[in-house]
Parts: sequence; structure tokens; C-alpha cells
Amino acid sequence: MFARRWKEQNYLLDRMDLKALNRAYATYPGVWVYGALVVLCTAAAFAVGTSPLGGIGSVLAVIALYPLFWYGLHRFVLHSRLLYRFEKTSALWKRIHYDHHRRPNDLSVLFGSLVNTLPTIGVLCGVTGYLIAGWGGCLFAVATGLVMTMVYEYVHCIQHLGYLPDSERLRRMKRLHLLHHFHNEEGNYGITDFWPDRVLGSFYGEGGRQKPRSATVRNLGYTAEVAKRYPWVAQLSGDGTDVPKGRPRPETAEV
Repeated sequence: MFARRWKEQNYLLDRMDLKALNRAYATYPGVWVYGALVVLCTAAAFAVGTSPLGGIGSVLAVIALYPLFWYGLHRFVLHSRLLYRFEKTSALWKRIHYDHHRRPNDLSVLFGSLVNTLPTIGVLCGVTGYLIAGWGGCLFAVATGLVMTMVYEYVHCIQHLGYLPDSERLRRMKRLHLLHHFHNEEGNYGITDFWPDRVLGSFYGEGGRQKPRSATVRNLGYTAEVAKRYPWVAQLSGDGTDVPKGRPRPETAEV
């Protein structure tokens, strides 16, 4: 009920200021769930017990690896052209990323779905912590992954907000991310960190001059022609694949 009411607010980031974002973020049910789970996992980690070095190592490992986890999911899962080819995974792909590229300023499709984010955090971060310090490390790692997800979600919101941050670092993140949305989707997969892009060859800057403008930046390759063969996402969308071509915002002109 509360989640439905939140969505009915029709939050559009390009029409919001920072104060409005903070209010929407603080009242988002998913953020409350993340916060509650951080407390529970941390308490359980202390109850299970682990060495201080094991606990700290688990936390630091997740902080270090989280950008790589996100990069791998974003590039190889969310931007995969495989999920829309099967009816059973088409709705998943539509919810977790297609809708966000079609309506990048719609806050209701920017936040990750808990059904998808929680198992992912549990597996990637939990396994990392368990390998370092057993079950205590696992719980500390999951708690850290939840906090990192909350930070990533908030920064991601700012990147689509109709507002330029005072921080030069945040402004640069915003420019790089908006290039991914409005210039060429095959690069700049990071949110707060772009070192995996640099290491794996998908980073581009300089206002996008290193990459040509992509015709599929707003539909991720799910064109009208593709929809004829794989119709499920178009059927779920209700309006087919009529997606406006994206133009970069003024703040993406220089990186």
C-alpha cells in the first residue's frame, strides 16, 4: 500500500530540486528495507562472532569490489540483448533497465527492485565475506553491500536530477553518466567509480567525442524490428518501442 502511494507521487527528477529528492529518497520503502537489513545483519554479525581483522577485511573487500560488481551486472546483464529474447525474462529486463533508459528521469524506475537487488547483494557480497571470515564476515559484507547500494542509488538520483552539484567530483560523475544515457550506451557503465570502465576498455570522456552517437541509446537495441521477433517487452510496455532519441544535456558537453 505504502509503496503504491509512493509511486503515485509521479516523481520526475528533472523537475525536482535536491530538497525534493531528499524527501522522496527518505520516504522510499526500499531504502527503509535496506536500512533495517543493515541493522539486522550487523547485529547478527556481532552475535555470530568473527575476528576484528576478518570483519574489517570483509567490509573493505566489498567497498573495493562493489564498483566491479556493479560494472559486471550493468554491462553484461542489464545491457545484455539476451533477456528480452525469452518471454520468462522479458519482464525482468524491462523492469530492471529498459524502462530506466526509456524514461531516465522517472524515479519510480530508477530504483532497483528489491526482488532483484537483495538476492544479488546477498550472493555477491555474502560470498565475498564468507570466503574471508566465515558467516560473521558474510553478514558484515552483506551489511556493507546494502550501505553501498543506498549510496549508489542516491548518487544515481543526483545524476538525473535537474540540478548541478557543488562538488566537482559529483558533477563529473553526472556528466559521464548522462553521456551513457544520452550519447552512447556502450560505455561509461560506472556510477560513482569508473575504474572498471578504464581497466576493461569501456570508458569514454571528452564529451563523447571518442564514441559516435548511438541510435539505440534510449532503447538498448530493442527496436521496432526486434520487437516483431521478440514481442514481449513491447506488449508489456503498451506503447511499443516508440522511444524518443536522446540528446545529451548541456552539462554533458565537457568531461
